[in-house]
Amino acid sequence: MARRGLIIGCMLALAGGAAVAKPAEAPPRTFQPIDLFSLQVATDPQVRPDGGQIAYVREAYDIMSDRARPSIWLVDPATGAQTPVAGGAGGQASPRWSPDGKRLAYVASGEGEKPQLYVRWMATGETARLATLPESPGGLTWSPDGRSIAFTSFVPDEAVKIGTPLAKPEGAKWAEPLQVIGAVTYRADDAGYLRSGYRQIFIIPADGGAPRQVTFGAHNNGGRISWTPDSRSILFSANHDDNWALEPQISQVFRLTVADGTLTQLTHRVGPNQEPVASPDGRSIAYVGYDERHRGYENSKLYVMDADGGHVRSLTDNLDRSVVDPHWSGDGRSLYVGYDDHGLSKLARVSLDGRMTPIAAGMNGAELDRPYTGGEYSVSNTGLVAFTQGAPDEPGDLAVTYGGSVTRLTRLNDSLFYGKTLAKVEAMPVKSSFDGKAIDAWIMTPPNFDPSKKYPLILEIHGGPFAAYGPVFASELQLYAAAGYVVVYGNPRGSTSYGFDFADTINDNYPSHDYDDLMSVVDTAIGKGFVDPNNLFVTGGSGGGLLTAWIVGNTGRFKAAVAQKPVINWTSEVLTVDFYVDQAVNWFAKLPWEDNAEYWRRSPLSRVGNVTTPTMVMVGAEDRRTPGSEAEQFYQALQLRKVPTLLVRVPGASHHALAERPSQEAAEASAILAWFERYKTP
Repeated sequence: MARRGLIIGCMLALAGGAAVAKPAEAPPRTFQPIDLFSLQVATDPQVRPDGGQIAYVREAYDIMSDRARPSIWLVDPATGAQTPVAGGAGGQASPRWSPDGKRLAYVASGEGEKPQLYVRWMATGETARLATLPESPGGLTWSPDGRSIAFTSFVPDEAVKIGTPLAKPEGAKWAEPLQVIGAVTYRADDAGYLRSGYRQIFIIPADGGAPRQVTFGAHNNGGRISWTPDSRSILFSANHDDNWALEPQISQVFRLTVADGTLTQLTHRVGPNQEPVASPDGRSIAYVGYDERHRGYENSKLYVMDADGGHVRSLTDNLDRSVVDPHWSGDGRSLYVGYDDHGLSKLARVSLDGRMTPIAAGMNGAELDRPYTGGEYSVSNTGLVAFTQGAPDEPGDLAVTYGGSVTRLTRLNDSLFYGKTLAKVEAMPVKSSFDGKAIDAWIMTPPNFDPSKKYPLILEIHGGPFAAYGPVFASELQLYAAAGYVVVYGNPRGSTSYGFDFADTINDNYPSHDYDDLMSVVDTAIGKGFVDPNNLFVTGGSGGGLLTAWIVGNTGRFKAAVAQKPVINWTSEVLTVDFYVDQAVNWFAKLPWEDNAEYWRRSPLSRVGNVTTPTMVMVGAEDRRTPGSEAEQFYQALQLRKVPTLLVRVPGASHHALAERPSQEAAEASAILAWFERYKTP
């Protein structure tokens, strides 16, 4: 009886609890860390030659694998109707239309498989793998007659050896053999230690068959591949000089005759000559490049030459900006190029006499955590331009323009952002305290911002240093703002998109007065009246990490700092970075042992004796660009000085991919905000 009463009592309690339970809380109205998994972005738009359909890659995140899973979608530019391309459980990428628009080549992979080359017949939806390739294909390019596809792939060769290892008894379990390295470039960020071999160009029948290697030798061949209109030759860029490994910025345009493998060098300028593309009539070749002067930055110009390499002329001498990704118009009378201008990524059409016509602005790249400039586009034979477009509150979507009007075709994040209030981003013009130079900057105010209140401020600094921020979506900065911070960012001297002189100001002088520019950004924000000058914080990655460390060595005005993947000691950085040849030659007038005093003068470590600001240091465990030894030098120096510090290592993350996986980006943002909260005053 007692047992039965107990059961009934429990049932009544449960029933009563259900009757008075609180309703489920509404989801947060601001951007949250879990939302990182729901972000989507459009990349690699490819217009069908007749302009009737667009293929693009949609990157979405899988919460179970914590990685982006790309898939190809088709869009009707007239209606916006979308259709997925099925297949490839591991993801799809690099869609490329056949010249007649009846087939679509792309790269796809199954779970745990290497990516393979596929072709889809659009009328039937049938798909075929063209071959089983030992290495991943890249740079897919159809021949104009539609019979062949050219691509690049890695070809391993025998690694250098020294000495004779002992013969291992059958069944014995010995240590791994010695790894002997003799190459100038032997490791790279995102790749680690490189296998011995080179990228080469292959051709495969569009109906399937054996791929045929058409370039050879101890050189990397490929990059952007362009067929000549007669389908008899391939254009590409490579460095075949004897000293190629020690001159990474030099490359030439070559023409390869497919039938017999004849190779003809078409350019002879000392500098990069890249992205060649043949005109529709085959009489001209466009490409981009510049004269190598061993500086940290140069404007890349658009050039056109005759098909035999003669009569070279620049079409963009009057544009003090760097241009990229040239495409011929269908009639061959002009070219399309991308360029950055005052933190905005733009498109323009350039006539053969150098006249420039703006086509579109507000392009957006695929890097979502920071507001870097960028974007991708393609052009149909009819002049329809498809491009990735974004805004401060909208990651990259797909848009088209024709005849001046722009139409947005996708809204990939509308459902995620529905009902949410994001940080508002506004331009904030700044004058540098050093010389009055105009500095572009932007200020982000928290959701539900009240200008009568005082807010803590985070200064976020871009890397590069030859790069630029702009008014585009930035997930990590949105998380900072959602936590109640005003966030400011800008483009100090040395940033791109402002012309050669602005970028060149820091040549052989970095860091320097970019510090004054950044302090002026902070002062301008304080002048608006809603920033608490007693609660200032600073962070940045790569070059921004360097400048963060430099800032705390020059001022104590910030309550706390986080230097992400920083350069701390230029001597050790130059001698351990993956692209050490380029950095040592182009970023300094002399090598470290020739002028160590200059390397030390420009190193944040030289000013660590002045640091009183609590400074956390963060770096990817697999960073090859600013190796972990840089972060650890600063961490240990701060420990010796008894300055509050923490060292955060992000497992498995490279320099480029520090915030690539959503769970890690969320954890990084949480750690940064927690560090700032620790030292924020009421």
